[in-house]
Amino acid sequence: MAARHKSGNVRLTADDWVQAGFEILADEGLTGLKLDQLCARLGVTKGSFYWHFEDVDGYRRAVVESWSQFRDEDRDQIDGMRDLPPRERLAQMMALLVRPRLYKLERAMREWARSDDSVASAVLSADRRILKATRQAFSDYGFDAAEAEKRATTAFAAGIGLLHMPLSELKSMYGPSLRKQLEPQRNWLLDFLLRP
Repeated sequence: MAARHKSGNVRLTADDWVQAGFEILADEGLTGLKLDQLCARLGVTKGSFYWHFEDVDGYRRAVVESWSQFRDEDRDQIDGMRDLPPRERLAQMMALLVRPRLYKLERAMREWARSDDSVASAVLSADRRILKATRQAFSDYGFDAAEAEKRATTAFAAGIGLLHMPLSELKSMYGPSLRKQLEPQRNWLLDFLLRP
């Protein structure tokens, strides 16, 4: 994460601070995203923070912008799937968007969006891009525009619902290898949504 000087001091980048914020958001939610906790996690003083950010509001804006760029990268990956058959494209999109590593962060960003208009705007923008690609896959499968819209919205809502289920509950339902266990569930949902 950070380059260490020979003296043992840590030279952090703005991205190191943002990544620490992502970790805290995923672990503790927005209430944990405080300067003292960031410094403790990174093992540095507040002076290091102020080297990169004017204030906590500026830092939080950087976290949201970085998350938006991260989601844009997801969108770029989805755009790269355009030539796949629609069912395979949808399966890969679903797997991409509910990666365990990002599960808690995605949920935390959506919670944050409930109380912050700029975060809500970033989440909405990301959602619109994903919905558009999902709609296109259903359309490519052969559904008319209205039907593709309904099915894409249903698939998207199911994914959001999954994000808001407690991870402990999902693991109790599907076992410790959650990712493997969810694959049959995802395939069932795709089969259901692709029925004529």
